[in-house]
Amino acid sequence: MADYFQLRAARALTGLSQAEVAEAAGISIPTLKRAEAGGPIKVAEETIAAIATALEKAGVEFIPENGGGAGVRMKKRKR
Repeated sequence: MADYFQLRAARALTGLSQAEVAEAAGISIPTLKRAEAGGPIKVAEETIAAIATALEKAGVEFIPENGGGAGVRMKKRKR
């Protein structure tokens, strides 16, 4: 599952605003802000999954922890 720093990085890569991602994920902007902040108020796993799915549809690929740390990148575009 994506974590808060991956969500922020993924949104930055896409150039989407918090409002655009929140709408695509079907959540409120304050909920997205909490998810990206990773603070003491936990966000449901289903909500994190919805945000990640919205960002994946925008072209992001989440990279799991592989010894070098988790990350994000843009998917290769098909020619």
